[in-house]
Amino acid sequence: MTEAATRLRHTPGAPAWASLMVHGLDVGKEFYQGLFGWEFRAGPQQLGPYVRAVAGGHEVAGLGKKAAGRQLPVAWLPYMASADADETADSVRSYGGTVAVGPLDAETAGRMAIVSDPHGAPFGIWQDTQYPALGTAPPGTRGAPVWFELVTRETALVVKFYQAVFGYDAEVVEAPGLDYLTLCTDGRPVAGIHGVGDALPRHRGPHWRTYFAVEDPDAVARRAGELGGHVVRPPNDSPYGRLATLADPEGAHFSVIRPVAPRS
Repeated sequence: MTEAATRLRHTPGAPAWASLMVHGLDVGKEFYQGLFGWEFRAGPQQLGPYVRAVAGGHEVAGLGKKAAGRQLPVAWLPYMASADADETADSVRSYGGTVAVGPLDAETAGRMAIVSDPHGAPFGIWQDTQYPALGTAPPGTRGAPVWFELVTRETALVVKFYQAVFGYDAEVVEAPGLDYLTLCTDGRPVAGIHGVGDALPRHRGPHWRTYFAVEDPDAVARRAGELGGHVVRPPNDSPYGRLATLADPEGAHFSVIRPVAPRS
C-alpha cells in the first residue's frame, strides 16, 4: 500500500461511513440528490441494491434497499473504524452488546458488521481492506457527514461500553443541566454521547444521529419540505454552528449543520 493510501485509513474508533437502508431506493436517491447534490456509484450488493453517494468527488455515504421482511427502522447508521472487524464484533458481545449482521466482506471494499450497544443503539463496524478512501472526504465537504452523536438516556450508563470496545477517551462538556460527553481518539474529538433522560423518544429508543455539513441550514430545511421530507427541529444557533434536524420521506432523521470556523 502506498504512503498516501495509508494516510487515508481511518483511526480505529473514528467514524468511517454513514449508511441508510430504505424501502424506496429511487425515492431516497432523488431526495438526497436534491438536498445535498449527491451523485451515485454502484456499491456492494450482498445485502441487496446499494449505492455510494458522492460529494465533491468523494464517496461520503451509502444508500441501500431494505430487505423484505426486515423490521429494523429506517434510520441513518454510523460505521466506526476497526483494525479487525471480527475482533471488534467479539468485543461488542463481550461487553454486553449484540451482533445483528456479519462480520462479512463487502466485496473488495472492506469487512463490516452491524451491531448494537447494551441499550439497543445500532451502529456499524468498518474495516478497510483494499478501499481505504471510503468516507475520507475533507472536513466540511458539503453533504458529507461531519459528526455522529449517540442520543441515549444517560451517558454514564453506556460510555464504558464504547471505551472498552474502541478505547475512547471521554471528555465531559461542562454546561448547566447538560449530560454530554465528547469521545476522542488520538486526542481528536470523533463523536459525542448526549444523555437526554426522559426526553428520549420511546418509539425510537437510544440511537445514533448523523450530522451533515451544509452551507445554509435554513435553505436546506426549506428544500427538505419541497422534496417530500419535513423539519423535525427548525434551524437554530448552537456553540458548534447553525443546525437543524430533518426527516426524509421515509422518516429517517438526520441533522444538518454549518460548522463554526475553527479558531486560529
